[in-house]
Amino acid sequence: MKKTIIYIIVAALLVGLAAYKIIDNKKKQETEVKEVAQQVDKINVNVVTASRTNVNTDYTANGTFIPKQEMNQSADIAGRVINVLVKEGSRVSAGQTLATIKRDAIEVDVTQARNSLQNAVIDNQRYENAFKTGGVTKQQLDNSRLQLKNAQAAVRAQGVRVNDTSIRAGISGTVNKRMVEPGTVVAPGTPLFEIVNINTLKLSVLVDESQIGRLQLGQDVSITVNALEGDTISGRITFIAPKSDASLNFPVEIEVVNKGNLKAGMYATATFKTNNGAENQNMLTIPAEAFVNGVSSAQLFIVQNGTAKLINVKTGKVYGDKVQIVSGLNGGEQVITSGQINLDNGSKINIVK
Repeated sequence: MKKTIIYIIVAALLVGLAAYKIIDNKKKQETEVKEVAQQVDKINVNVVTASRTNVNTDYTANGTFIPKQEMNQSADIAGRVINVLVKEGSRVSAGQTLATIKRDAIEVDVTQARNSLQNAVIDNQRYENAFKTGGVTKQQLDNSRLQLKNAQAAVRAQGVRVNDTSIRAGISGTVNKRMVEPGTVVAPGTPLFEIVNINTLKLSVLVDESQIGRLQLGQDVSITVNALEGDTISGRITFIAPKSDASLNFPVEIEVVNKGNLKAGMYATATFKTNNGAENQNMLTIPAEAFVNGVSSAQLFIVQNGTAKLINVKTGKVYGDKVQIVSGLNGGEQVITSGQINLDNGSKINIVK
């Protein structure tokens, strides 16, 4: 009997201890859940302090040099090439003969045209004399005169064909490619020589829409040529496209006088002075990534009493990844640069160190 009572008491104590542990663990779990909930309620963000800095306001753009003039010289008539007078690398002048086409058959046609002209002259003279004495009608005389004109035109046409047997350069420059050899049969329009004029080169670059308004025709530009160990030369803007491409970039061409060391296709960097020649300017800036839905929205979040506050600002120019702030910030504010997609005005935040 006593043993039974003892067993009952021990069992009761064990049950009570187990119940106490369960209640204690539940309280701890509830406390932990509350702490986690408080943390989850806060959104992790990164921040940067808005401050005034010296910003390099010059704008750079990369591009390649292209010839000011280039053309594929072709034949005007069909025939077999008998002489090629230049080679790749030869300097040529506009109008210089580059190659000649066999013209034996054309010379035969020229002889026939001249003979026909001689006969037309004799016939027309006979009709002119006969008309004076009434031997022929006015219509017969007119037909004779027309035949004379046609014969003269035929001689001129054959002269043009003879002239076209000489393939001449359309521009002055250097033969970059020769696509013909003696014996080649060519057709009108077949490219035979590629001629480039690199006495003057054009650097073709693309300029962002945020910068294009500060450029103007005739503006001097400093150019760094990578292939020439960073040599710097001067150029001048000769073309600004009136329309952007699909990426909102504007093609710009800068003309450069070649002193002999530049080649078409070389890679170079153009530096545009955009602040009256001053390289640096002190201004209030923030990262472009801080803006909600892009810089054009002019909206961003700042930290205020542990929450995110949505504000509007007035932006200035964009310099790389930095955006000038004209108004809306005084400097010293903590500006949120990440996590904005999860924020609303007044959202609680947790600044990630």
